[in-house]
Amino acid sequence: MAEAAIMPDLLGAALRRIAADVDAGFDAMLPMPQDARARLVEAMRYATIGGGKRLRPLLLTATAELYGVGRELAVRASLAIEAIHVYSLIHDDLPCMDDDAMRHGKPTVHLAFDEATAVLAGDALHAFAFEVLSDPATIGDPFTRAELVFALGTASGMNGMAGGQMMDIVAEGQTFDLQTVTRLQQLKTGALLGAAVEMGAILGRLSPEGRGHLRGYARDIGLAFQIADDLLDHEGDEAVAGKALRKDDAQGKQTFVSLLGPERARAQAEMLVEQAINHLGQHGEEADLLRALARYILERDH
Repeated sequence: MAEAAIMPDLLGAALRRIAADVDAGFDAMLPMPQDARARLVEAMRYATIGGGKRLRPLLLTATAELYGVGRELAVRASLAIEAIHVYSLIHDDLPCMDDDAMRHGKPTVHLAFDEATAVLAGDALHAFAFEVLSDPATIGDPFTRAELVFALGTASGMNGMAGGQMMDIVAEGQTFDLQTVTRLQQLKTGALLGAAVEMGAILGRLSPEGRGHLRGYARDIGLAFQIADDLLDHEGDEAVAGKALRKDDAQGKQTFVSLLGPERARAQAEMLVEQAINHLGQHGEEADLLRALARYILERDH
């Protein structure tokens, strides 16, 4: 079978498998309490189970598997990064932020429940992520647990996702140049994608000095992901995307598409994907899933 046929089959199977594993993990670790907390946990389950591409868990598990990490451990750690991602979506969708009505093809949490429950569900998922990573049941070595917590905490806070979101809020109605938009997206989107790869390497006991090629891969796919997102917002189909599109133009935000134009933006993303794949040159076919993921990031329609 030709490589072009093998890669989509490999990725499709991996996406289905990680989706099932993540759903099963959240189902097991978020049991419904028989008391007044039930509505909160119901909202957490609504947001985490049965939706999303699970790119971050797949990046983490695929990287970990390069270094012989067991599937159960890698999936458990991936629940933490997916919990952070989902909490950020719940909060982003709130009326005080992006005020979105649809997420993954269904009503956003604040509409399916209420705003207060949505805020608490996001808060609880944020805490859940670090409960999972600091639990000896996840991994026995306390130094590895601490390194995982540090990596995810840094990628989530003011020097990562939250800082990028603040820049995005400030960007509304302002004129940002390409360098500033790139920095914004490296924090808002790229930091958590990078953390997924970093955490996989941490689980694999790869030294920080040996992670340079993986960090280069993560950096490039992070920017390619955001350019693809900007292209999707510019020209995608809302029914397929499962969320509202054309928001950036309406809010007057500068994006890769508005600054470069669709053709140059697409060419830049294609270059970044090829560059990301080149970072994996020291690996053989065991890194084919990471290569397929890089290509998928540009080709996705939702």
